[in-house]
Amino acid sequence: MRIRAAVAAVSGALALSALALPAAQADEIPGAALAPFSGKAPADEIQGDTAITKVVVNAGKDIVLGTTSSKTITVTVTATDPSDIADGYAMLWHGTSLTQAGIDGLLAPSAENGTCTAVSATTSTCKVSIVVDPRVDLYKNALAGTWKVWAAAAANDGDFVVKEAYSTAKVKRAAKVTVNASPEPVRKGGTLTVTGKLSRANRETHDYRGYAGQSVQLQFRKKGATAYTTVRTVKSSSTGTLKTTITASVDGYWRFSFAGTSTTGTAVAAGDFVDVS
Repeated sequence: MRIRAAVAAVSGALALSALALPAAQADEIPGAALAPFSGKAPADEIQGDTAITKVVVNAGKDIVLGTTSSKTITVTVTATDPSDIADGYAMLWHGTSLTQAGIDGLLAPSAENGTCTAVSATTSTCKVSIVVDPRVDLYKNALAGTWKVWAAAAANDGDFVVKEAYSTAKVKRAAKVTVNASPEPVRKGGTLTVTGKLSRANRETHDYRGYAGQSVQLQFRKKGATAYTTVRTVKSSSTGTLKTTITASVDGYWRFSFAGTSTTGTAVAAGDFVDVS
């Protein structure tokens, strides 16, 4: 089918990573051995009356990865045609355009097409699984942020639809935050110093580095209570460190909570219990 050639052409764009990766890593990129990328992948195209009605990436949640562990995400493509849907396809790409000069990242499925389930006589939802390896697929920090979703569907009667950027999805760097409240125990009315560090995954060094200049909430949960409340907002230093002082009043748990950014996921520290005597 013509649409299968379109999928192969887009998958071939993975070979572009050789421009930014060492040869040894580029050889490991999945899909690099597929059809050569000719410089321009198929843009929006439609034949007949096939239509995509909905695309959901990762159940509507941000895609957040650390430095080493791979993650499998699911993209569901819902499409309709009078003859019903035979196949569904989806990929995520990063860049300005689906050209050799414009694309610098692609998340492609290992299987050529998805698994389709009929919703009605004319509509089906196709699930596509994509395994994301942060060391290979997300090889530079600049790939964090908004990615475009390439989606396509083929009908039983040979009609098809291709959407170059049907929607968008967020691919983010994982974050970590720590906390330590001292002294422990502390006298009622005494000064409590709460320190910690906010860091996030670095795609180029494969570790976590301090995240500077970010607003992080200091939260407290009284002993016996079930919910935390925000006490104040602390700004991370140039190295990601967090520090503030507060007057101790009752026993309870202290933690830092980071809401995330457009390129970085959320992070919450485990509560540090302080006994106030």
